[in-house]
Amino acid sequence: MTETRTPNREGGFAMGQPTSTTPQGTPRAGRGRKTTATVRLARWSATNPWRAIGIWVALVAVCMVAGGMAGTHKAKASDMGVGQSGRAGEITRQYGLVPPASENVLITAKSGTLDRAAAERAAAAVTARMKGLKEVAGVGAAMVSADKSAYLVPVEYKGDPEKAAERVGPLEKAGRQVAEDNPGLRVELVGDGSLHKGIEDQVGKDLGTAEMFSLPVTLVILMVAFGALIAAAVPVLLALTAVLGSFGLYGLVSALVPDPGSAMNVIMMIGMAVGVDYSLFYVRREREERAKGLGKIDAIEVAAQTSGHAVVVSGFAVAVSMAGMYVAGDAIFSGLATAGIIVVLVAMAGSLTVLPALLAKLGNKIDRPRVPLLWRLTARQDREPRLWKAMLRPALDHPKATLGISVAALAVLAVPTVGMKLQNSSLEDFPRDMSVIQSYDRMTAAFPGKHAADEIVVLSAPGRSNETRAALDQALAEVGTHRLFTHEAPEVKASADGRAFTVDVTSPYGSTSKQAKDALNALRDDILPNTVGKVSGAEFAVAGDTADNVDYADHVMEKLPLVIGFVLLLTFVMMAFTFRSVVVALTAIAINLLSAMAAFGLLVLVFQGNWAEGILDFTSNGAVIAWLPLFLFVVLFGLSMDYHVFVVSRIREAALSGMSTKQAVERGITSSAGVITSAAIVMVSVFAVFATLSMMDMKQMGVGLAAAVLIDAIVVRIVVLPSLMVLLGHRNWWPSKMPRGLEDTAADSDTRVLHPVA
Repeated sequence: MTETRTPNREGGFAMGQPTSTTPQGTPRAGRGRKTTATVRLARWSATNPWRAIGIWVALVAVCMVAGGMAGTHKAKASDMGVGQSGRAGEITRQYGLVPPASENVLITAKSGTLDRAAAERAAAAVTARMKGLKEVAGVGAAMVSADKSAYLVPVEYKGDPEKAAERVGPLEKAGRQVAEDNPGLRVELVGDGSLHKGIEDQVGKDLGTAEMFSLPVTLVILMVAFGALIAAAVPVLLALTAVLGSFGLYGLVSALVPDPGSAMNVIMMIGMAVGVDYSLFYVRREREERAKGLGKIDAIEVAAQTSGHAVVVSGFAVAVSMAGMYVAGDAIFSGLATAGIIVVLVAMAGSLTVLPALLAKLGNKIDRPRVPLLWRLTARQDREPRLWKAMLRPALDHPKATLGISVAALAVLAVPTVGMKLQNSSLEDFPRDMSVIQSYDRMTAAFPGKHAADEIVVLSAPGRSNETRAALDQALAEVGTHRLFTHEAPEVKASADGRAFTVDVTSPYGSTSKQAKDALNALRDDILPNTVGKVSGAEFAVAGDTADNVDYADHVMEKLPLVIGFVLLLTFVMMAFTFRSVVVALTAIAINLLSAMAAFGLLVLVFQGNWAEGILDFTSNGAVIAWLPLFLFVVLFGLSMDYHVFVVSRIREAALSGMSTKQAVERGITSSAGVITSAAIVMVSVFAVFATLSMMDMKQMGVGLAAAVLIDAIVVRIVVLPSLMVLLGHRNWWPSKMPRGLEDTAADSDTRVLHPVA
């Protein structure tokens, strides 16, 4: 035994703790001595590998089976309403005025002019078949378009309106049978059930594409990083099992926090990214220690003390950031936060438990089979990291100029964030090659009144129903002559007690168009306030796709400052506690906030303009999806902290050994640059796959995350962080006690500081 420095529970090294040492001087925790939880867990797993592997496989299997049996509970419209449109939903549910789900059977010619006689026969056949279905409550009279090019048969569903997608199958079958009997006609369904089903199918297709491409791409990148197939496969295997287990766990939890529609995509994307990252850091450190001469158990323990502890800090940092979404207080962010937290914690647990067991069981076999050229490049642990030293040179030698230029560049990239416009995705944003969207386009072209309607909801005071109804009729008369609405006679529906009324009015434009928004503003700000609003005690609210869009964007902008404040505060507390440094915590927040804002600016440049449409295969709607900025901020901040924790841990490790700050920064960054770069490339590749998908929200999320990780790994870690830490010198670690290198001592003698430096 000898007196030396060993990793303490903060991820650095404590003085005077007795430990064993290897001939190469690598410290490891002494047996029987107090060790961290990560080391104890790794030691048990490494010495009981089959038990650890069996427990992990069993847990993943149980989660998958239990989650599959429970099913994933989807969020309802009632869970997701905000603002005035949310209030409209509350009134309709309270007074029994929720409209039934509906479907439209559109009949058009496959080519040429429509044969009206054949179309009328087909409409009659559709009516007869639909009336015979148990899923159908009623069938309306067939309508003919103004130009006589299409017939439309309206159909109402029975049962819960939000389960129309589950009931649309028999209706689609009936439509296909009519189409088969009329080969010259196109018979297609467009409505609540068919649209929801078509979108769900497209999301599933996109998710399958992401899985198909992300796994082999990740494996190839890791083979380049490790030079061996098994070493590359282990992180992918751990990440994949973490994702599968998280799918099952979220299925169980969704009974309490329902899925807003994107939870599984988030689990897949975040799970593969952090799952591979955590395993990559751990495996890389274990290989590094074995290359120094440690036995496999000792190498695993050192990896647990260093990378293992950093995984814990990083995992909780990401989870804390994602917890910020709960502050928004709505179903979308609560569901996304829950999905993200589950997969991050599961991935973290896997890297701390089953990964040490796999490493112990595989031993040196993890480096088989070797890829000849790549193995020679990766196996040389003692080679001089010339590339990274060259890239670091400006930050180390000219920190002030480097910091100023890099911060200015990121600030310029962040400027477009000021002009960010938000709106929810709508039917206008979905890929036009989707069959159900093509049907929707044909329907709205022939029947403009079938665009998404604005739903006016009115609630009268007790005893004032007649006066309120008269005011509503006056409002509808104004709507009927307004240039932004179709001039059709709307049907007013009243509640059983006569207090509540609903009526749909339609603007013949897409729900996200300027005209549709102007029509909504005309209702909310002019027509209704000057009619219904004049009746004492009467309340009005407008719902519908356009209203939902506007209200949710306003809701996000209102909640974003609260979420940012929450995330920054908790991140500060966590970083200050982990590194025992107020300065490290403050600089981490500042750096990562700047990085996130730069990513936002890039997102605005790409998607609010049209220059990238051909590159990424999308049509710009001039806005960013409403829920993305808040979601991206917490995820980007969490992932940025991921790299920050690993890099600063290595720098602190070097500083605790007595190096000057400049030397410690160089050692910490060059020693971690390879693994950080590999991890960043994996993340960028996974996110970039999502950028190629057809759904606009997934495309924007993929671009935003990929850009942020790229900025973080290259600009922040190689330029901003090292130049800032060199400028701060020994003050980086205030108020914790650290050994002082010669350069720090010399620098501090010329600098008057306002706080104690231990």
